[in-house]
Amino acid sequence: MVKTMTKLIHVILIFSLAYVVRSDRTLNTFKILHASGPEAIAFDLTGQGPYTGVSDGRVLKYEGPGIGFVEFAHASPLRKNTICVGFNYRTGELYIADAFFGLCKVGPDGGLAEQLATSAEGGPFKWLDGLDVDSTTEMVYFTDISTKYTFRELPQALSSGDSTGRLMSYNPKTKEVQVLLSGLQIPGGTGVSRDGSFVLVSEYTGHRILKYWLKGPKANTAEAILSIHRPDNIKRTLLGDFWIGANIIMQQPAPNTIPQGVRINESGKVLETINLDGIFRNETIAEVQEFAGSYYVVSIRRNSVGICKCFVEEMVESCWVLGMIG
Repeated sequence: MVKTMTKLIHVILIFSLAYVVRSDRTLNTFKILHASGPEAIAFDLTGQGPYTGVSDGRVLKYEGPGIGFVEFAHASPLRKNTICVGFNYRTGELYIADAFFGLCKVGPDGGLAEQLATSAEGGPFKWLDGLDVDSTTEMVYFTDISTKYTFRELPQALSSGDSTGRLMSYNPKTKEVQVLLSGLQIPGGTGVSRDGSFVLVSEYTGHRILKYWLKGPKANTAEAILSIHRPDNIKRTLLGDFWIGANIIMQQPAPNTIPQGVRINESGKVLETINLDGIFRNETIAEVQEFAGSYYVVSIRRNSVGICKCFVEEMVESCWVLGMIG
């Protein structure tokens, strides 16, 4: 049974000269998933959803407060683990990056997804993650976290300093998978620009955002545009900015995690930061997504999707300045 939970939270703001930090006064944990590990969400062309992939291999769709989340699709008959999802708005097809079954897609009616690819340029996928679709070209961009470690070996991947991750593209017309970047440090998220000229990719343990140029004089080259603590999924807004789910890991005075939503422009300038430690206490988040006036937050450590209806600026006496990672 789906329960509606509302929590009033007060989050300390962090201000710096570079950007504005806001607090969310109303974050409603409005949906309870009956499976753990939502890592990414998507909405279809008609605004229905959110859809989310969860840790038992299903893709769930939210059908409203009277029904809640229902099963929409699954990538594999074995129902292993689904990570990221993204729509092709031209066709209505939902693309799925499944950690064990590879790149898949399913039609507008859901059901068992079609497996599209399990390797790239001779290298098998180990752990697919961040996915985004350019609905103009229909190209799909996604990451392979590592060519050495699988989803079940996350602690080893994090502690080893692994840098075998890849950014890839899938062309639905030619069925070709191409490796765009390699040697990445746990690449967890992708975000295609509004004009399709570049794609952003996050490096979770590299603590940075890279811009890979798809068009123009810099085509097929990459550059670092932002240093940021533990970035994960990247989601573009209607205006062309990007939200990044990020996590500050602090060791002093005691181990603690401060989850944040960070909004940047196309050049990597931080426009605002939202602190979410008031509700996700000492937990990492995977994604912040802005849709239809609300802000959706997901964490693989929870069995729910949070929604922020509004953010309110307020001044506080105790202010922090976030430092950039060198």
